Amino acid sequence: MENKAFKAKVFGVVQGVGFRYHTYRKALALEGVTGYVKNLSDSSVEVWAEGSEDRLKQLLKHIQRGPLGSSVERVDVDWQTPTGKYSTFNIAF
Repeated sequence: MENKAFKAKVFGVVQGVGFRYHTYRKALALEGVTGYVKNLSDSSVEVWAEGSEDRLKQLLKHIQRGPLGSSVERVDVDWQTPTGKYSTFNIAF
């Protein structure tokens, strides 16, 4: 099965509410998903994820809900070609 990738920018109340850790835990649970999640200076969160399309869609649904205490207003998703440069999923700083 061919891997896919997406870059998502998440807007709303998504910093200071455990969003990165929540996304990190879900990505690890979805075996084979690699990439990162990080806070951006404009108060949004960026997610880069690579893996099977099915698992990426599961992660995306999870991102769109966010953890308790968050309020996801919008998720902009850009499907891209996977780079293959990530061996795991991490919280980036």
